[in-house]
Amino acid sequence: MKLCVTGDVMLGRGIDQILRHPGDPRIHERWMNSAVDYVTLAEQRSGPIPRRVPPGYVWGDALHLLRQAEPDVTVVNLETAVTDRGTPWPGKGIQYRVHPANVDVLSAAAVDVAVLANNHVLDWSIPGLEQTLEVLESSGVSAVGVGRDLMEAWAPAAVPVSSGSRVLVVAAGSASSGIPPEWAAGEGRPGVAFLADLSDATADRIAAVVGSWAAPGDVVVMSLHWGPNWGYETPPEHQRFARSLIDRAGVHIVHGHSSHHPLGIEVYQGRLILYGCGDLVTDYEGIRGHERYRGELGALYLPTVDARTGSLRTMELVPTRMERFRLSRPPAEDVKWLATTLRRESEALGTTITATDRGSLALEW
Repeated sequence: MKLCVTGDVMLGRGIDQILRHPGDPRIHERWMNSAVDYVTLAEQRSGPIPRRVPPGYVWGDALHLLRQAEPDVTVVNLETAVTDRGTPWPGKGIQYRVHPANVDVLSAAAVDVAVLANNHVLDWSIPGLEQTLEVLESSGVSAVGVGRDLMEAWAPAAVPVSSGSRVLVVAAGSASSGIPPEWAAGEGRPGVAFLADLSDATADRIAAVVGSWAAPGDVVVMSLHWGPNWGYETPPEHQRFARSLIDRAGVHIVHGHSSHHPLGIEVYQGRLILYGCGDLVTDYEGIRGHERYRGELGALYLPTVDARTGSLRTMELVPTRMERFRLSRPPAEDVKWLATTLRRESEALGTTITATDRGSLALEW
C-alpha cells in the first residue's frame, strides 16, 4: 500500500487571489491589509504570476509526479479555512481563507483527506469552520481533526483501498503549533481535536479512538500539528510521544507538520515517524527573514507499507520547489542541499537519506 502525505497546503491569502474565484482580499494583519500584497511580494522576487489560473496550476509538476507515484491515499495538512463567512478570530494576527469555489484545487490533486487540526482552521471563527466542513463534505474530501463537537473532531477519516483494507487517519494539534487552547472541541462545541499534553494518558485516549474504529488490516495514520515553524530540533517529548503512539495506540505512521521546512525522519519498530513535513503550497515566496531554512523546498512523502502489518517497506521523498506560486521540480543543487540537510537531521534518529537516479530521495534504516 502506498500513501502520499504532505506538510502544509496553504491555499488562502495570496494563493486564493490568483485562482479562478478570488475571495475578498481584505486581511487584518499588522503589516498588510490586502491578500494581493502577498502576490506582489512574490512577483517582486520571482517574476509575473498569472491570474484566474485553473485549479491544477498551483500543483504544477507535482500533478505528473502524483500520477507516476499512484498513491492509494493522499493526505495533506490543509492550512486554511474554506469559507467566505465569519469574522476574524479576536486577537489572532493572521487569518487564512480560500473561497469555497476554489476547493477544486484539492480535487485537481486527488486529495483524499484534508487534515484540519491546525492553527488556521478557525481563523474565521465558528461560521468559517462550519462552512469549511460543509464545503469539503460536498466536494468528496474527508476532513479530519475538527468537528461540530468533540466526537466528530476525534473521528478518523476511513479511506478504503483496493486491497480491501482501509487507511484510517486520526488528527490532532497542540498549543506548541500556535493552536489557541480555546479552539478545543467540546461536548456540543465545535473545534479542534486538541492535545492538552503529550503524556502516556493522552496516547491511551488516542488508543481508545483507534481501537473503536480500526479493523484488522487497517493502516493507521496519526497526523499531528505540533512544534514551532522554524528550527531543526526534535524535542524529546515529541519523540517519546510519537513512539508511545506506536507502542500504545497501534499507529503505523506518525505524520507531523507545522514546521515550515522538512525535519528529520525516524523508523521505530518498523514504523515511520515524520516529525515535520515542511511546507508544500504557500504564499510565503516574497517573505524575508528565514532564508537559511530554504522554506520554498518541500517534498511529497511516499511511504509504502505492508498492508498486513503496517510495517514500512520503502520511503521515497520527491523534492518540490514553490516558485511563482506553483510547484516545480527543483534543480540538482537544491535536491542535493535538501538531501544533505535531511541526512544530517535524520542520522541522529537512526536513519539516513540517499539520492536516487530518479531525482528523488530514499530513506534508509
